[in-house]
Amino acid sequence: MPERTPEKAVTTAEAGPSGTGGEAAAGKVRLTRVAELERPVAFAVRKGDDRLYVAEQGGKLRTTDGATIVDLSGEVSDGNEQGLLGVAFHPSGRWLYLDWTDADGTTHVTEWAYDGTKATARRDVLTQKQPYANHNGGQLAFGPDGYLYVALGDGGSGGDPEGNGQDLGTLLGKILRIDPRGNPYKIPEGNPFADREGARPEIWAYGLRNPWRFGFDRESGDLWIGDVGQNAWEEVDRQPAGSGGGENYGWNLREGKAGFGAGGQAKDLVDPVIVYPLGEGGACSVIAGFVYRGSKIDWLRGRFLYGDFCAGWIRATPADRPGEGEEIGRVDQLSSFGQGHDGELYALSLQGPVYRIDPA
Repeated sequence: MPERTPEKAVTTAEAGPSGTGGEAAAGKVRLTRVAELERPVAFAVRKGDDRLYVAEQGGKLRTTDGATIVDLSGEVSDGNEQGLLGVAFHPSGRWLYLDWTDADGTTHVTEWAYDGTKATARRDVLTQKQPYANHNGGQLAFGPDGYLYVALGDGGSGGDPEGNGQDLGTLLGKILRIDPRGNPYKIPEGNPFADREGARPEIWAYGLRNPWRFGFDRESGDLWIGDVGQNAWEEVDRQPAGSGGGENYGWNLREGKAGFGAGGQAKDLVDPVIVYPLGEGGACSVIAGFVYRGSKIDWLRGRFLYGDFCAGWIRATPADRPGEGEEIGRVDQLSSFGQGHDGELYALSLQGPVYRIDPA
């Protein structure tokens, strides 16, 4: 999980604020429960397959109709921020990828061949030792370019004591871009640090504390990253489509838009597009979602959805002019968002429910 335990959380099935100057008024959404699972934390869909796949933190990959596809429950570590954390399917649908931490806390990105019934031919694509039990990241997603993007936190503890966020010699505190169909994987042509001495060629972006969830806009290709803050600020970063990678989002020189530690106002850092204060209304851990590209909720189209684990709210903001946005609903212990083949969005609660976001 991103981190921290919520003091209070309330679920509402329907909510919606009024619009602000110049904007079409935000409407209401209804949260329709489609499944009840055990600590769901990540969501994926597969080409040619109508089922919804959900990763449970305790180690099982399940479908919302109750089938268990992979069971790592005897292998995963089960700390507050550990376990099975991410799932993605290859664009072809032929391979399945999971991000999880083992009994020693080491992160694994593991591949299975998958035919829609059985997951076989297991192999580790990538592993990363973790110095502490928190800030594991865990998100997996294939980008519009067909490559696998992997989120890794800064290694944990507090304040990034090892300086991993700014260190290009480690995978920690980064988003990686790899081709997993290699031995064990390949470095895509054009990765920004592939030819830099002392830098890891897998790195796509850096300066991240705990990028628990990120998502690609299926229409524009923009990458939206939710980076969980330290003491004062939660942030969302946006990488435009067509970027060559290499962005430095500032951690641990900066938290949100404010200097952190000895970092002061460092130069050449990419500003977040959304910041909000830690503790405001109980807020504690940002959960990045997606830009809505579905067809069921007209007023929501083109807005980016994100939320907070402890506060429980879900907000929507115009993707072309992002700000804090407006609250459109609440989910108790919001852990992740998901996107279906049709562009409709889902919200996951660590307490068990998986909701589809529907028009009121």
